[in-house]
Amino acid sequence: MKKYPGKRNDTEYFKRSFDAFKAENFKWMIALLLMISIILIIGSLAVGFYSISVKELLSLLARGGEAAADKNSSVIIIIKNIRLPRIIAAFAIGMGLSLAGAAYQGMFKNPLVSPDILGVSSGAGLGAALALTIGLPDFLVQVYAFVFGILVVSLAYFIGSHAKFGHDVSLVLAGSMLGALSSSFITLLKYLADPSDTLPAITFWLMGSLSKVTVNSLLFSLIPMVLGSSVLYMLRWKLNILTLGDEEAQAIGIDPKSTRLIAVAAATIISASAVCLGGLIGWVGLMIPHIARGIVGADYRRLLPAAALIGGSFLLLMDDLARSLSAMEIPLGVLTAVMGAPFFIVLIVKRRR
Repeated sequence: MKKYPGKRNDTEYFKRSFDAFKAENFKWMIALLLMISIILIIGSLAVGFYSISVKELLSLLARGGEAAADKNSSVIIIIKNIRLPRIIAAFAIGMGLSLAGAAYQGMFKNPLVSPDILGVSSGAGLGAALALTIGLPDFLVQVYAFVFGILVVSLAYFIGSHAKFGHDVSLVLAGSMLGALSSSFITLLKYLADPSDTLPAITFWLMGSLSKVTVNSLLFSLIPMVLGSSVLYMLRWKLNILTLGDEEAQAIGIDPKSTRLIAVAAATIISASAVCLGGLIGWVGLMIPHIARGIVGADYRRLLPAAALIGGSFLLLMDDLARSLSAMEIPLGVLTAVMGAPFFIVLIVKRRR
């Protein structure tokens, strides 16, 4: 009589079968995610304080070049100068944070890691707060945020590489310490800032918003985002090996230290670019990689494209809600936190079980 395999073997069998199903249907899933992204992008053009009907929007899209030639149309001006840059920014930030979060979680072999684990968000926040305090224009606020974010992570990597603990542990500890130090300086700058002007500007920036996105600010952040994302995608198969451990990577000829350095640099550039464009927008880099893994599996060759599309669509949807739920725009970081905190609790409970 054939022996029943038991619950444990059944679970493993169904898990392997489900993973195989994800791999076989990856192209269809990406096509579906891409279609959802396109629908959201087109639909977002009609969302905002200035009402644009779906019929009018479809008419403009159908007219194409004829509509684009009518430069004096108020609808064309709003879409071209305000909504389209904001939509691209929301989608790009969502993609970038999701890619950076997926890379960090694999490198550190920790599902609770997010893109700000090395202090990039706090560093960028400090740079922006400093620029706002001394009265610099919006573009230099963006530059300061980017430079300080990169600087804090670089300092964390330097400290981590000279510590006696394990490299990964030292890097995370150094990033957490520098992040806390940056947050302390932000608090000091808020205390010293003019309460009628500068303080509200710092507070609003730290809550995350895309209301001040322009074509120039978008281009400044989009270029490093694209470069960093391209590097991570080229490293996708090496990221798979790093999740197995350094010994396995060295056994097949991969230098884990240099690969990790390149991946950290790329993810940091993406995160810093996202923060300097939209402010502090949390939880995206923590949530979306887990959702993508549940859909396409843990293989980075499939995970990165799926995480990018899901992350872009998610943040674009959150931005649509931020500018349509009330008469005053809701800070984007608040909405992502409302979605992210319950997800984090579920993730912790699931991991314990």
